[in-house]
Amino acid sequence: MKVKLQNIKDKEKIFKATRCKKRSPPKVQQGTRGGGMGPGLSPVDRRTLLACSLILAAALGQMNFTGDQVLRVLAKNEKQLSLLRDLEGLKPQKVDFWRGPARPSLPVDMRVPFSELKDVKAYLESHGLAYSIMIKDIQVLLDEEREAMAKSRRLERSASSFSYSSYHTLEEIYSWIDNFVTEHSNIVSKIQIGHSFENRSILVLKFSTGGSQRRAIWIDTGIHSREWITHATGIWMAKKIVSEYGKGHILTNVLNTMDIFMEIVSNPDGFAFTHSMNRLWRKNKSNRPGIFCIGVDLNRNWRSGFGGNGSNDNPCSETYHGPYPHSEPEVAAIVDFITAHGKIKALISIHSYSQMLMYPYGHLLEPVSNQEELFSLAKDAVQALYKVHGIKYIYGSISTTLYVASGITVDWAYDSGIKYSFSFELRDTGRYGFLLPAAQIIPTAQETWMAIRTIMKHTLNHPY
Repeated sequence: MKVKLQNIKDKEKIFKATRCKKRSPPKVQQGTRGGGMGPGLSPVDRRTLLACSLILAAALGQMNFTGDQVLRVLAKNEKQLSLLRDLEGLKPQKVDFWRGPARPSLPVDMRVPFSELKDVKAYLESHGLAYSIMIKDIQVLLDEEREAMAKSRRLERSASSFSYSSYHTLEEIYSWIDNFVTEHSNIVSKIQIGHSFENRSILVLKFSTGGSQRRAIWIDTGIHSREWITHATGIWMAKKIVSEYGKGHILTNVLNTMDIFMEIVSNPDGFAFTHSMNRLWRKNKSNRPGIFCIGVDLNRNWRSGFGGNGSNDNPCSETYHGPYPHSEPEVAAIVDFITAHGKIKALISIHSYSQMLMYPYGHLLEPVSNQEELFSLAKDAVQALYKVHGIKYIYGSISTTLYVASGITVDWAYDSGIKYSFSFELRDTGRYGFLLPAAQIIPTAQETWMAIRTIMKHTLNHPY
């Protein structure tokens, strides 16, 4: 199978496009969660579908994940967690942790390439680590996602509209931002706060009813590029803000006193790459001389606790913290903007997945000074979220609820004087992971909005 490479410019893309062709397609079983082709398909039909999937991916220059599985392991103790952590250090890397080894009470989810499945499963079995298969074949979900996006795009073009219940590319989101700002110029403006490593614009929406030097709330989504549900949630919430102002008293009171800043695509290079090449890319796209691996985890690049536990000094790691604090232009742009503004009173950074609402610290186990207030506020926000669709979230400090993580956004924000700093992990708990179907965009956004509105109201009523 020959692949046209005329539109693939860099060596990394050529390498990855070539590598994905060499993989042998697995036998796909019927009726398995996330992996069945459905009843009535003959083995020949299944092989044809797999071949077509490979050809389409190669033609588009996209990595193919046929046969890759997401395994879930429930570690019984710290020794078993250590055995799982050892998997990350293998070279070449054999697993991609979607939910990393944290504590025995939390499941560990990891994507295992088809070529490594036999070895990884043997490793788990030999150490008595029980596992289950959460996603039987990742490519099946990717094909469904791509097909849904193509269908939505056709409908949007025919109706000259924007679908808030679909996933979109970077170009589509930036075009929507321009139209959105034009349509709601009385309350929304666009600010360019910097450029990414690959020189893409870093854009922020400002919601304001006027005045200067006002207190403000910051919301960012998509700092990890594969977490598409976060961008989609941000877009829906932007629309909700303009539609609710003047009608809902809580949001109206907030905007009459404070401004809201929203950065929907915090990692534009990585996000573009999830569409053009690797849907499961997490980091940004920075590269440095002499280092083969590309990208820095933008949520490990902040000054607070930089380089500590929960981050990695290996450039090939998914949690690589970068060479020094704020080395990445995407992080530096936020730091410079928030520091220059000086009156950001709440910061909300939105991730997926796991269904959690957390506050500092991530890099320390010690509670922050207003721990009781943050715990109570998180509880109220989670209750408001639950009332919408009955989705349960857990809450608490990052280090005690999830895991120790150093150099993260909310720790920097808190240490910079932003008293109300929160991090969300949106739907789900692992059935789809980062590949949440578009049908869940609006329900996810609706419930998340109620939690964020709760935090906004508290920030408004407790000035400092």
